[in-house]
Amino acid sequence: MEDYILQMRGITKDFPGVRALDNVTFNVKRGEIHALVGENGAGKSTLMKILSALYPAGSYQGKILIDGKEQNFKKIKESEAAGIAIIYQELMLIKELSIVENICLGNEIAKNGVINWEGSFLKAKKALKEAGLNINPAFPVSYLGVGEQQSIAITKSLSREAKILILDEPTAALSTREADRLLGMLKDLRKKGVTCIYISHRLREVFEIADRITVLRDGKTIATCEKNELDEAKLISLMVGRELTNIYPRRDRVPGEVLLEIKDWSVYDPNTNKQIDAVNFKLHKGEILGFAGLVGAGRSEFAMSLFRFWGRKVSGKMYLEGKEVSPKNAGQTIAYGISLASEDRKRYGLVLDEDIKENISLASLKKISKFSVVDENEEIKYATEYTQDLKIKTPSIEEKAVNLSGGNQQKVVLGKWLMTKPKVLILDEPTRGIDVGAKVEIYNIINDLVEQGVGIIVISSELNEILGICDRILIMHEGKFTGDLLMDEATQEKIMYYATGTKTA
Repeated sequence: MEDYILQMRGITKDFPGVRALDNVTFNVKRGEIHALVGENGAGKSTLMKILSALYPAGSYQGKILIDGKEQNFKKIKESEAAGIAIIYQELMLIKELSIVENICLGNEIAKNGVINWEGSFLKAKKALKEAGLNINPAFPVSYLGVGEQQSIAITKSLSREAKILILDEPTAALSTREADRLLGMLKDLRKKGVTCIYISHRLREVFEIADRITVLRDGKTIATCEKNELDEAKLISLMVGRELTNIYPRRDRVPGEVLLEIKDWSVYDPNTNKQIDAVNFKLHKGEILGFAGLVGAGRSEFAMSLFRFWGRKVSGKMYLEGKEVSPKNAGQTIAYGISLASEDRKRYGLVLDEDIKENISLASLKKISKFSVVDENEEIKYATEYTQDLKIKTPSIEEKAVNLSGGNQQKVVLGKWLMTKPKVLILDEPTRGIDVGAKVEIYNIINDLVEQGVGIIVISSELNEILGICDRILIMHEGKFTGDLLMDEATQEKIMYYATGTKTA
């Protein structure tokens, strides 16, 4: 008989007008790493929110069994007491506090309201040692990189004797090196008997780390398989319900004349240190230009400076269609025809508490307004058009952005910028945290825009993506462009040479 630490039987969850989960079954063996995969909106996060009691007993149908005993969690505290810990993509850490304060937060060692700091430090040191981390517990969390912060979040959960560790897109914001370090940590935890549920759209990681894989599609359990029963093509087919023979749909094209030219462009941080050092480049009409580089190379800072998003000192010249332009802020940049979809869609791309309609129209209010009054009929018309064209899955355009899956949120961001009719569209990590089916749809949207003469800059940490969709690739290292490769000559090895500052490839 199988030793299941977790069994979820017949889980059904309804929202107004939508069945998010339909009779889902999900069983996890003790001490395994079990991957939970599926397209955005498949029901993965909803299932985990039920397990962690964010959706309490009574709000869904079905049974949850931990160690064979039925559970009816009414509060998150009850699921935590049963040994369940969930670590979200947006880390629940207070960066202004120290590591020891974060590890003990909510579970302090105290007597008569007075914290025992000596005991707290000993507890934090023990937890860090068990997690294989050699970090001073007194350090503020803000001193740590994102990868180390992720490790601290895991350590915090383990210090509370978590038996089932749920990780939701844990490597989405990590570099390849940080992701590999995290995967190594999880493998070590498996050896110590910790059970992990691993949710990720990065299939390479799934095949590297998982023992078994469960696929959800449209709120239903499609299959649970041993890892060696699948390959990437079979797994993608189960996830999307069809074969995807070409994940990177490339179309033949010949870029036109120069659309955007940047000369001697430098960007300074608030302490007047150079982040971008006198770079030059040209973008052509109908071209997809990739920006590659390691985390910290300056790619996102460069994109934000072109868009004039924040008021940092910038020097250099910008030419659009052969004419020098000098936008002073984001509004003027948009008016010139340059748009930016930021890597952080929840912080910079969307107003999460507003609906789809208002988010899509947000950057084009002048277009649909008269005497500063928004024409609601025009707003509805454009929102409906882009929702249909981009295949945004939603009950209506009145749905709030916060309720959408990551892939559909990204499509709303794209809809917002498409409504501005850009000449230049900068896409910073456009498919981060998005399933493979939605990625293909976004790549096709990019191809359609390029065929209309739009020049597109794609910034991505996924080298396969850069190599798969771009016509030309610029590689950045420490604020400078160190390589310029055409599609036909670019390889992962060459990109990494330039990304690490090596002069020749």
